[in-house]
Formats: sequence, C-alpha cells, structure tokens
Amino acid sequence: MPVLVITGTGTEVGKTVVTAAIAATALAAGRTVAVLKAAQTGVGPDEPGDAAEVARLAGAVTAAELARFPEPLAPATAARRAGLTPVHPHEVAEAAAKLATEHDLVLVEGAGGLLVRFDAAGGTLADAARLLSAPVLVVAPAGLGTLNATELTTRELRSRGLVPAGIVIGSWPTAPDLAARCNLADLPDVAGAPLLGSVPAGSGALSPTAFRAAAPHWLAPRLDGSWDAEAFRVREAPEAF
Repeated sequence: MPVLVITGTGTEVGKTVVTAAIAATALAAGRTVAVLKAAQTGVGPDEPGDAAEVARLAGAVTAAELARFPEPLAPATAARRAGLTPVHPHEVAEAAAKLATEHDLVLVEGAGGLLVRFDAAGGTLADAARLLSAPVLVVAPAGLGTLNATELTTRELRSRGLVPAGIVIGSWPTAPDLAARCNLADLPDVAGAPLLGSVPAGSGALSPTAFRAAAPHWLAPRLDGSWDAEAFRVREAPEAF
C-alpha cells in the first residue's frame, strides 16, 4: 500500500489527526512516510497548514502541499475567488506517485469530503485516487448521522472502481452516546469495509511525544497498529449489541 488516500465524510471529522496517527504509527514501524495535502484552504501564506500539523504531531515525515488558497471554501471556489490557478487531479496523482518512489508510504489527504471539487471541470479526490489506483480510507464521525454519509461515500468509491480501505472514527468521545456506541457495529456494516481505528477526542492537543506513543493503540494492524475492533466494541458498548 505505497499510496493511501484519506478522505472524510465531510469537513471537521478529524482527517488531519487521523493522517498524523497513521504517519506516526508507520514511522514507529520503521517506514518512511510522506504526507501530501492536495489543496489547503483557509490558511494564509505564512501559516502552517494540515501537512505541517501532521509533521508536528507525527515526526519525521516529508510534508508537501500542492496549492493553498486563503478562504475556507471548497478548493475550486477558493481558487476562483482568489484568482489563483486551481489544483487538478492529475497533478495530485503525479506528485503522489513521485513521492512514492522515495518513501515507503504516501498519505494523500483531501479537503472535506470525497467529491469536493478541485477545479472548474469538477475534478475531485476520487479522480486522483483512480489515477493512482490507490485505496481510500474514510474518516467518519462517531455519532448520529454518520451512517448515511459513510455509506454514500463508500458506495461512490465502489461506483468508480475504487477500494474503500476501511473506516477510522476521527474523534471518539469520552462519554459516547447510544448512537455512537451502536455505530461501532453499524459503520462497518453499512460501509462494507472494516473499522480500522478510533482516535480519541482531543488527541490533536496532545504533545507530539504523547501523540506518537499513543497513536499505534488507535489503529488496527492493517495500519501498523495494535487496535482491536472487537475488543474496543466490547469495552465501549457492551450493551449496544
């Protein structure tokens, strides 16, 4: 799995922290890692973006971004309003493929959900994943409403001939409600893809040292970690099954 594309079911679901956890876990397993942010929005020229945040939390990764637009909008809209050249899926694929010749693992983080547009022609992260023939990991929220968005995302992936690598819960609450607890069983069922991890809420506020030590415990062996989905379900939601 030299290239893994990471998308969310929407915005603010924990993609960047999950990307950092995957990077930190791969580094701990002795792999070299690059992180590519396809299009960074809502960040000024001298401010750190998502790729830099991944590097801060995870450690010695190669951090890169292809385009940056100041307003917190969809990349195509942000590029148009700023009068800047948008990023195109083939550019994302070419950059990721080049990084893959130099690293064991390349993580390509999208902006928002799978079908957020990069350019006026309607290019998306899904198009970049198709060009790369790369699996796509879906980051989903824990609670009410996540089942529909997650199923729609994985159905869209399959309709394009793409493989949903699995689901990671981007922010598992300290006191999960009934919906979140039930979703531990329902998410992999509706997605038709395994649950590959759960990142505790607030993990992005940990010190880098604490984050790197904890990250492998949040992710399944398929992502180089030690997290066990069944054991997590039994511990967090024994009454929900």
